[in-house]
Amino acid sequence: MTTNHLTPRRDFLKASLVGTAAALAAEAAPSALAAPSGKFTSRVSLTTGEDRANLAFKAMEPFKKEIADAIGDKRVILKPNNVIIDKPLCASHADNLEGILEFLKSIGKKNVAIAESPANGSAMVSFANYDYNKFAGKYGAKLIDLDKEDFTILHCIDEKDFRPHACRMSKLMLDPNNFIISAAKLKTHDLVGITLSLKNIVVGAPIKDPGAGLRPGGAGAGRSDKPLTHGGGTRGINYNLFALSPKLHPHLAVIDGYEGMEGTGPVNGTPVNQRVCVASMDWLAADRVGAELMGVDIAKIGYLTFCIQAGDRGEGDLSKIEILGPAIKDHARTYQLPKTWEQITSWQKPV
Repeated sequence: MTTNHLTPRRDFLKASLVGTAAALAAEAAPSALAAPSGKFTSRVSLTTGEDRANLAFKAMEPFKKEIADAIGDKRVILKPNNVIIDKPLCASHADNLEGILEFLKSIGKKNVAIAESPANGSAMVSFANYDYNKFAGKYGAKLIDLDKEDFTILHCIDEKDFRPHACRMSKLMLDPNNFIISAAKLKTHDLVGITLSLKNIVVGAPIKDPGAGLRPGGAGAGRSDKPLTHGGGTRGINYNLFALSPKLHPHLAVIDGYEGMEGTGPVNGTPVNQRVCVASMDWLAADRVGAELMGVDIAKIGYLTFCIQAGDRGEGDLSKIEILGPAIKDHARTYQLPKTWEQITSWQKPV
């Protein structure tokens, strides 16, 4: 696997010092880094450039104090988006994760784990395939396979019978003593349209048995509970993502758009050269901005529309989100949508 050149430590330090100066200036006088006021209720940071790791670092800088305070003594769980174990474009890039870890180090947060449950194999294999091993030790980050950790039971519906089905969910992702960071990507998705910070957490939490694959296994193949969250179809998955979001959501969203995916996502799409990164402590606001950067009508995305309509998950009104950084319109693309778009939007039609 080929990775981008990692930003030297001195560049991270330079960025950190610039961020510290900005924070001091913010204390001295009102600025864009001040708490939202007036018409704004949430803030989303947007960064652009040619260094993937530094984009993530810089995107989190405006929230340095808020992030540090929110973490406190909690353990940080950094959740990458490794859908499958052997396709780099579908997975969170090592440089993006290193930028996040370097930022956490800069604010003195060292109790960090990278945790995942891919759909088709061992998390440890995915970590090795995607070069996470090369920097995990540097930052003292523990690598965790969620499939081997404790679980608890939550319930998902299946649109075929609309009854609750018991689903094994990682206790680690539900523990209130953990601070969850979603290291997501800008990607299309063949069932719900787009997958950003929320879906990375919700669908990463269900666990599977050894030998389980992408679909429910046959005899001896092991059981995966991930298909349960997919709800048997478009209506089911959109409802489950909405219904599970109060318990399974990121406390910090960092969405990597350095190289997005369009077309047949979240695995078999093609790359989009966009060179952006989004960060926010309001995951819904981050996903809302992510959709805008992809040129996708948010009203067509069922689970995000439901979360916005609920009114208690975060800010989904773009006019009430303060963008810290360049204008979205200057960096937005029009992503090629999946060929299943008619099915994706069928949730809008009567049953």
